[in-house]
Amino acid sequence: MDIDGIRKHCLGFPHATENVQWGCDLCFKVDGKLFAVAPLEVAPVRLSFKCTRENFAELCERPGIIPAPYMARAQWVSLQSLDAVPDGELRDFLGQSYDLVWQRLPKKRREELASVGGSKPKSKPATALEKKDAPNSAAKARKTAKGQRR
Repeated sequence: MDIDGIRKHCLGFPHATENVQWGCDLCFKVDGKLFAVAPLEVAPVRLSFKCTRENFAELCERPGIIPAPYMARAQWVSLQSLDAVPDGELRDFLGQSYDLVWQRLPKKRREELASVGGSKPKSKPATALEKKDAPNSAAKARKTAKGQRR
């Protein structure tokens, strides 16, 4: 996947924005919080993104993937080349990065953004984070419906 494909994919997430920071880094954000960064000029890394603790350990063992400078403590990895990960897998990792950042937003803020339009895409497969929250969401919906019947 090239930078244009990454850009198109990242901007396809609800409320995702892009801007150039730190001189030449293309930053992808949700509600002002970074979920991926790609340098636009020649650099030692081509793309950095957030991942889970488990994926961080596994990815750092792969050739061409290193802990992200300055961000490794927050489980960010950097690809030294864009072909270090197959395209489909990279799309999944970028989606997971977006989800990790989305889930860290305050619940009230997520609800505000969802009400404006563009809640989580329906066509995207549920991630582990979404699956984990699903029972809680269903229980809350039942509780709300039960309260409305009274």
